[in-house]
Amino acid sequence: MKSRKLDQLYRQVIMDHYKNPRNKGELSDSDVTVDLNNPTCGDEIHLHLKIDGGVITQAKFTGSGCSISMASASMMTESVIGHTEKEALEMSHQFSEMVQGHDHEPIDENGDVEALAGVAKFPARIKCATLSWKAMEKAIYETENR
Repeated sequence: MKSRKLDQLYRQVIMDHYKNPRNKGELSDSDVTVDLNNPTCGDEIHLHLKIDGGVITQAKFTGSGCSISMASASMMTESVIGHTEKEALEMSHQFSEMVQGHDHEPIDENGDVEALAGVAKFPARIKCATLSWKAMEKAIYETENR
């Protein structure tokens, strides 16, 4: 019974982020913008990051896709703001481990990202969940190679 209630809570968190996305929009003065898509299902993300002294100070996204993809983008932007690029990359690694069903370290302070752990039960949805995180990784690597 506890597992069912937890699953229901997680679904509510995912739907909240999908219906009320955090950090949705564009940054006209972003340091880097990355566009990625998942050709398998049509999800797409346009991620904008503002980075100051190696710290992600702002993150916004636009795009379209399924509830998992868009909720994950909302959660990711909330999670990485205020963290260093290195910390954000580690968070992305931990997220990837989580959605593949592996042991992982806690990812975010408020625990919303953990709501996506159930994606591990649906391998076809892993790419949906990781799209925004891969965009963030690509954005960081692009800023490092400037």
